[in-house]
Amino acid sequence: MARILTFLGKGGTGRTTIAIAAAKQFAAQGNRVLLVSQDPSPAFGLFLGASVTADPHDIEPNLKAVQLQAAVLLERAWEELKEQEAKYLRSPFFKAVYGQELGVLPGMDTALALNAIREFDQSGQYDVIVYDGNGDQVTLRMLGMPEVASWYARRFQQVFMESDLAKAISPFLQPLSAAVLTNVNWSGDIFAQPAASQATGLLEQGKAALADPDRVSAYLVTTNDASALVTAKYLWGSAQQVGLTVGGVLLNQATVSDSIQSEFAPLTVTALPQSHGDWQTLMQALPDLTQVAQAPKPVRVDVAERKAYLFLPGFDKKQVKLTQYGPEVTVEAGDQRRNVFLPPELKGKQVTGAKFQDGYLIISF
Repeated sequence: MARILTFLGKGGTGRTTIAIAAAKQFAAQGNRVLLVSQDPSPAFGLFLGASVTADPHDIEPNLKAVQLQAAVLLERAWEELKEQEAKYLRSPFFKAVYGQELGVLPGMDTALALNAIREFDQSGQYDVIVYDGNGDQVTLRMLGMPEVASWYARRFQQVFMESDLAKAISPFLQPLSAAVLTNVNWSGDIFAQPAASQATGLLEQGKAALADPDRVSAYLVTTNDASALVTAKYLWGSAQQVGLTVGGVLLNQATVSDSIQSEFAPLTVTALPQSHGDWQTLMQALPDLTQVAQAPKPVRVDVAERKAYLFLPGFDKKQVKLTQYGPEVTVEAGDQRRNVFLPPELKGKQVTGAKFQDGYLIISF
């Protein structure tokens, strides 16, 4: 499995340049590196100084690059879906629709990009994958997709299984599935069938990867411009909401002042010089991008104390909303919602108090 690294920050702060330098640095250290760009325009190839296609190819020793194209990814994903459909349905109906006909709807590109990164990771061909995406909430929602999707799956599964509808149709599911489905051993639970179990497994793998800072992490990129700084800090807090660990701050073309350092404490802020196309200078100025395990974890639950600690930098108590409608606790900060999955000892327990202290939301049960 590969280490996956991405960069967050306001547009124009130099994210793409730094992503390229990071990929080159990892490759120079002997890692097998894949540089993935979400930008389908020729600009990425211009930055890189090489032509890039929709399939990974060599740029220099140990370094490959790929330019994700949503239409190509959609076509490939559709063919895979048709193959899966043929395994489970006696009379597949997707076979009459061809991937070359499909257009890309809003939101599809991020889901397709996440699936592409997953496939690159599982190929075993790379030690490091550097993802140069939008670097904003779109990237964060993409990386947080397994967590959100798994919540929808388990929450609606519970609601459906407890509903009168499920009780009414359950006697008919077995004969219906036998008539429509193939290669399925009926177990009495539609959600326990192979296709559903496979999907659940993929979501759990994605959640586990995101929760491990040695597998998936991000760095903030900013300049000393006020709007860039406030955007970086907002994205830091938003990254915590999706469970993505931020390892540090890269201050591009500026020097680190005491105020900037304190603004992002306890993260380390590293100043990067103007490279003027000199990749070696920029590579040497980069910190060790693998040292992220010491960064504050997004969520920590202390069962003995009956408390959950959520690190939410960039937000204050007026911007954070805590609710508990179901068996989990929902935290809303900025434009992100997170359902805190509690261990068995605390699951279903009512919240008895909450306070905001030193950037942490501390929830008591």
